[in-house]
Amino acid sequence: MDTDTSEEKRSSACDRKPEIAYPCLWFYTVIGKDPELIREAIITACTPFPVQISPSRSSSRGAYWSFTAELEVKDEAMRLEIYQSLVSHPAVKLVL
Repeated sequence: MDTDTSEEKRSSACDRKPEIAYPCLWFYTVIGKDPELIREAIITACTPFPVQISPSRSSSRGAYWSFTAELEVKDEAMRLEIYQSLVSHPAVKLVL
């Protein structure tokens, strides 16, 4: 008999890491104020691996821009290293 409440099931599901089969395509959404600097940040973070960068959105007043970066990541270490490089770049405000 399952005695876990739905709240306990939800919290335990949130605590688990997702199972990701590597290598796989990974997408980062990168947001910042200067579109050229955002592109440079993505290229720098992903070098030497090929990355496809496509514009995603801009705010209604053009103050913020977002780009989607798509590339094949070989393992979790690579995925996290690229993420850390992006979030630490001064031109990047947010990475999803």
